[in-house]
Amino acid sequence: MTITTPAPVRPPDRHHPNRTSRRRPSSRGYWWYLAPMIVGTVAIVLVPFAVNVVVSLFRWKGGLSPMRWNGLGNYAELLGDAQFWLAFKNTVFMIVGIVVIPTVLGLLLAAMLFDYIGREFGARAAAFLRATYYLPQILPIAVAGFIWSWVLATQNGLLNSVIEAIGVTDPPDWLGNADIAIYAVMLMLIWLQIGYPVVIFMAALQRVDPELYEAAALDGAGWWRRFSAITIPQIRPELFVVVITATVGALKVFAPVLILTGGGPEGSTIVPSYYSYRNFFELSKVGYGSAIATAMSIVIFVVAGVMLWLQRRDASDGARS
Repeated sequence: MTITTPAPVRPPDRHHPNRTSRRRPSSRGYWWYLAPMIVGTVAIVLVPFAVNVVVSLFRWKGGLSPMRWNGLGNYAELLGDAQFWLAFKNTVFMIVGIVVIPTVLGLLLAAMLFDYIGREFGARAAAFLRATYYLPQILPIAVAGFIWSWVLATQNGLLNSVIEAIGVTDPPDWLGNADIAIYAVMLMLIWLQIGYPVVIFMAALQRVDPELYEAAALDGAGWWRRFSAITIPQIRPELFVVVITATVGALKVFAPVLILTGGGPEGSTIVPSYYSYRNFFELSKVGYGSAIATAMSIVIFVVAGVMLWLQRRDASDGARS
């Protein structure tokens, strides 16, 4: 009986060009594509923020005046500042005017444009209306502010002219009455913001399977039932994006208040960003203004972090289900 010994198995030649196993390309080169973003983030965001935190620990009038160490004194003063807490309370109105109302109206308008206007009057009509709603977003904020200053003016303003035309002899002073000025600012913010969710939600609706709507319609579901059971769950990721970005924008709103009311009347429309600006440049309290900006930055980071965490948890729950 002859026993044959199997030939030894030769290890694959790693240097042979025809071998299937090849060395994976190095990922070091990819970092060069991220370098501009990293440098820009460090130079534009991180370094100014660090400088702002350092300045908030001093009493400083700006310029060549001496900087006196104050530790956490500016933050302690901030906690007892009634004007700051009024500005912080007005942030709630900004959130309603930038996040809540535009998101709800934008969702309804996007569904109407996509589900009704687009089918009854064609895609061009829906696209034209979508662009019309988005137009305020591309206007310079100064132009939009001056337009609304004319619309809300007490004498010969567009809104009061319409009110007088329907028989009201004493129209309200929209920007001069401390009780209603904040609502006038909210009106401008709604007009400015509403196009953003409309565009985002219409883009999201294009990826929803139309067979879902057809099956629901065959089962007798009306428009509202299809909207609540199909549209909202399907575009939930985009809904999170709109809410997160709009909330961050509401927490740092500045230009509309500066142009329309300047924080008045009687400080009724002041917001934290404008209050920080006023301490910086009008009151020469640079350290205190830096403390306000730092405190609001921390609030924005916390709010954004919580919302991102909720978004990821919602996405993971949806993937498991």
